Amino acid sequence: MKVLISADIEGTAFTTCWDETERDKPYYAAAQREMTREVRAAIDGAMAAGATEIVVNDAHDAAVNLMPEELPACVELIRGWSGSPLGMVDGIDESFDAAMFVGWHAPAGDARSPLAHTMSGKNARVTLNGLPCSEFLLYSWACAMYGVPSVLLAGDRRLTELSRPLHPGLYTVAVKDGAGGLTRCKAPVLVAQEIRAAAEAALRQDLDRARITLPRRFTFEVMYKEARNAVRYSYFPGFRKVDDLTIRMTTTDYMNVLRAAWFCL
Repeated sequence: MKVLISADIEGTAFTTCWDETERDKPYYAAAQREMTREVRAAIDGAMAAGATEIVVNDAHDAAVNLMPEELPACVELIRGWSGSPLGMVDGIDESFDAAMFVGWHAPAGDARSPLAHTMSGKNARVTLNGLPCSEFLLYSWACAMYGVPSVLLAGDRRLTELSRPLHPGLYTVAVKDGAGGLTRCKAPVLVAQEIRAAAEAALRQDLDRARITLPRRFTFEVMYKEARNAVRYSYFPGFRKVDDLTIRMTTTDYMNVLRAAWFCL
């Protein structure tokens, strides 16, 4: 069994402020260790379910966060960015049996996560086919382009609530909740136990039934915080301005959405 694990940091057990997510800040080391611990828990669960080939995509910031020495021999680690619009799931293809997401967070504009955003801080709200567009929505649908089911999501509670309806075989682990600028966090040791158990259960299910069929048409809308960004990115092929802050694209090719996200978010 071959599995892709995509790892972010803002949705790990206790991250609450941006300083915890930035490599040059004093709080980062603790968040880095927690990100690694949660990914290792997902790996252990996947191995218990029979995974023999596991590719981990370090998908936060400069993509050099995970501690390679903490990962087992069956893991291939992707670090850095190739520039592909597959972005946070770069490396995915039809050879994978399942995809897992660890450390992910609520979308831009959500009040229940202090670290809510979609790709960057430029946008205030992003929607895809009318749904709040989280990074998980973007990239789990990217996996679905290749017929790969998304079966595990660990992150803040709001993201898990938004995401469960998207995938019939999705197991979720809510590691914390939030309101305004605060978080209510589970103990990291409990989070690791829950991720390991959920990863194993997710891969023991009938993976064929966990696959989804993407919509035939996509409407991708971005509202920026500054009008000048709406002007600038409205020139990206396929977009048009809706109002002073908002641009919209309609397409039947999901790769067009991923390209737009890579350049315009």
